[in-house]
Order: sequence, then structure tokens, then C-alpha cells
Amino acid sequence: MGFRSIVYPAFIIACSLVVRNAHAQVEKWQQGLIKAEFLYESAPFPSCHSATIAETPAGLVAAYFGGTKERAPDVEIYISRQENGKWLPPVSVADGVQPDGKRLPTWNPVLYQVPRGELMLFYKIGPKPSEWWGMLKRSTDGGKTWSAAVRLPVGNIGPVKNKPVLLNNGQLLAPSSREGNGWTLHIESTADAGKTWRNIGPLNRNGLDAIQPSVLIHKNGKLQLLARSRNRALVESWSDDLGETWSPLAKTSLPNNNSGTDAVSLADGRHVLVYNHVLPPGELAKGPRTPLNVSVSKDGRQWFAALILEDSPVSQYSYPAVIQTSDGMLHFIYTWRRQKIKHVVVDPAKLRLRKIKNGKWPELKGYAAPVITETKNEES
Repeated sequence: MGFRSIVYPAFIIACSLVVRNAHAQVEKWQQGLIKAEFLYESAPFPSCHSATIAETPAGLVAAYFGGTKERAPDVEIYISRQENGKWLPPVSVADGVQPDGKRLPTWNPVLYQVPRGELMLFYKIGPKPSEWWGMLKRSTDGGKTWSAAVRLPVGNIGPVKNKPVLLNNGQLLAPSSREGNGWTLHIESTADAGKTWRNIGPLNRNGLDAIQPSVLIHKNGKLQLLARSRNRALVESWSDDLGETWSPLAKTSLPNNNSGTDAVSLADGRHVLVYNHVLPPGELAKGPRTPLNVSVSKDGRQWFAALILEDSPVSQYSYPAVIQTSDGMLHFIYTWRRQKIKHVVVDPAKLRLRKIKNGKWPELKGYAAPVITETKNEES
């Protein structure tokens, strides 16, 4: 008894010091960071994941799924709204209760604010990703109230994780994927804010397994797709005709730990990518979900290290989303250890960029990555 009473506190203190030291080192990679906060301190659910964020005329709105754990029937879609700079408590806006009373989990919400129009909330219902289907709700008051849920047409699931992009020709492209017989990418396109849809793809896999794409908009109608993969690298595809046809998938020089990413094209023409810059050990496809990194590119091919949002001995900083708001600021939102959702605001004009060579995150004097001690709860 006496031995345990001495050793256990010492272990806790040691772990605390490691985490504190890791946090101090991460600050060396956080130039331009303006605010970092949790959406809530307490919630009616123990576990959460897969956040999304949108700017509405009424303020910022975030969505995520929460429940006992991923895949549990009690998992619902929750909304957090920001008023006067403060996040309001989480509110459930969608569940998986079926007409016969059976309850299924919900998954991967995606918010999209139609310019001068409605706020759209896409999400999925189903026992697992290979069997889920797409749902859509709409709000005309910035997320305060919502329409009844509408199931998307058979064959459509909407944007699978990352936000749609609106092209100059009026087409809204929803980057999507399927996980049935192998992982495949496709695009779901609508010209009438989701009333009707048509599918583009699936894209040529070229021997690669990828899901959860995001779309970047380059000059002269050129588009770039970036996606998570089971091939130890982020993969890409390019389109020269506003998304009607796409090149075969190819690996980029950036690593991927088989975890979700997101990207956005900025008003100044640059592109921002948020992801775990992690190469899994050995030949494994999946690795720890820490650190959580931000890179910047002018052309979508050469990427520069910009930020480390999180890096800790405790894993699971994942499934990020990023938008640029009307004031020019970047807003990141992501899963924090499956316990909370974190929101970070960054001024892109203040980022200090360092070249990424051969896919390796550049070393910074005085920065040493912490030793990972935990990788649990990394299911999807």
C-alpha cells in the first residue's frame, strides 16, 4: 500500500510534465494563432467526433456527432452556435431513429452555407460506413431551427466529410466516397442547392484506396482533389474542366496516417491543408493521430509547413475542418481526444512558412516531438 501511494503520484506528475513540455514546444509552431478554445466544457454525451463549421449571416455554426461511442445507436448530430463571440451549449438536431422505432447511429455532419440562402446540414445514418445513406436538413435562421430531414436520392450520400465548393458556373460540388467493395472517390454535383443531383465518377483509383476528399480551386477552372488513403500518403487528382473529368489518383509527397483531412482555397490564391503529418510505423497504413498540422501551398504541389495545432504524447487530434471567413481569418475545428471539439482561429497573413522536403516536416530549433503513449479510440 505504501509503495503504491508513493509511486502512483510520481507517475502522474511525470506524465503531466511531459504533456506540459510538449505543449510549450508546440507553441514554437503557432505563429499567427489568435484563439484556441473548446466549443463546450460539458455535454450530454461522453464521446464526439467529425466536426464541421460554417459562417452564416447570424454567426459561426459548428456540427459534430456525439454519443456513447462511435457506431453506438445513441449517436446523434449536435449543433453549437456562436453568439457574441461565445459558443452556446450543444443541441441535438438529428438522430437515427427509424419509422419502425429501430435506432441507428448518425455520422459525419457537413455544413454548407448557400450564399444569400439557407444553411445546409448533410449527415449520414446507418450501422456502418459501408451501409449508411445521406440525409439533409436546412435552416433559414443560422442554425436556430431546422427543417424536417430529407433522405438524399438513392446512390447519393452528399459530401462525405468535407465541405462542398461552389464553382463560377453555379455547380456545387460535394466531394464524396464509398467504402463498400474497396474505397472509391466520386463527386456529387447539384445546380439547385441540393434539390437534384448527378454523380461524377467513380474516379480512377489507379491501385490506391482513398476516401473523404476535399476540393481546391485553382486558376482557369483547374480543380484539385486531396484525400485520405490506406497507402501511407495523401492522394490527389486533378480536373481541367470544372470537375467533369478527373486524372487517375496519385500519391502526393505528404504522408497520411489513414485519417481525415481538409483543405480550403484562400481569397489570396493560396491553399491551406490541415492533416496529421504522420507516416505510420513500418509498412502500416494506420498510425497515431498526432500531431495535427497545417501546410500552405501556392500551386497545390509544393507544400510549406505552417502550423502545428496539436502535438502531445496522448493521441487523437483528428478529423479537422477548415474555412476562411469573410474577415479573412482561418477557422479550424477538430476532434480533441474524442472528448471535446476544439476551435482555433488563425491569421493567415502572419503564418511563417518553412519548406517541406521529401515529405518530412522541417525541424525547428528547440522543438522535439513528444513520445506517443496512447493511440486508443482511432476507429474511423
